[in-house]
Amino acid sequence: MGTFLLLVGAGVAAGLSGSMAGLASLFSYPALLAAGIPATAANVTNTVALAFSSLGSTAGSRPELTGQGPAVRRFALLAVGGGAAGAGLLLVTPDGLFQRVVPFLVGGASLALLLQPLIKSAAVTASSQRTSPAVIAGIVAVSVYGGYFGAAAGVLMLALLLVGLPVSLLQGNALKNVLLGLANGIAAIGFAVFGPVQWWAVLPLAIGLLVGGVTGPALARRLPTSVLRVGIALAGLVLAAVLGVQAF
Repeated sequence: MGTFLLLVGAGVAAGLSGSMAGLASLFSYPALLAAGIPATAANVTNTVALAFSSLGSTAGSRPELTGQGPAVRRFALLAVGGGAAGAGLLLVTPDGLFQRVVPFLVGGASLALLLQPLIKSAAVTASSQRTSPAVIAGIVAVSVYGGYFGAAAGVLMLALLLVGLPVSLLQGNALKNVLLGLANGIAAIGFAVFGPVQWWAVLPLAIGLLVGGVTGPALARRLPTSVLRVGIALAGLVLAAVLGVQAF
């Protein structure tokens, strides 16, 4: 019962953090490790459970998705294809290899988000046109990463969307929820069929993720965007440090 409650609580915190910031794995992945699940199995189980958070956060982000239908349609297939590729890559990768790369990706994404106003200002100054090929390549790359190892994929996607598209933080967060939901969803299907999913842990984590995912966007609307962005970035740096200690 203690492990069940631990995973439910971690799921709620992960759902809130994930829907607002893209850092669901800051809570869910370490909780699965604490429950005694090996790293690769914890990663696979986490991805399957995160599909429920994506459903909740997408439903909770409907106001911010208004008018973003064209962007969703433009990038949806990229996210699905990337998520499928990442899941396939994980299933053929030697155990533990991904753990050594993840801290650097998470830390870099968090720094990019922390410096997002400066980066976006420089990008606008350099060119009046958005570099759509770069944005497309970035969405594919982040979706592959999301299917491969979901920790802080939301930070990567959110930083990319804020720098590459003319959207606000809340709009970018809502679009991120949809695109990563698609990438996670297709990866979860692959893991459910071929991966070492610990199904006993999926249920409590999914319950918490669904609750947190639904309520997170509403909470995000009440927070100042600058505070939210800095909080997201700092939490991402903490996650990078934790994952780095675990990997090395």
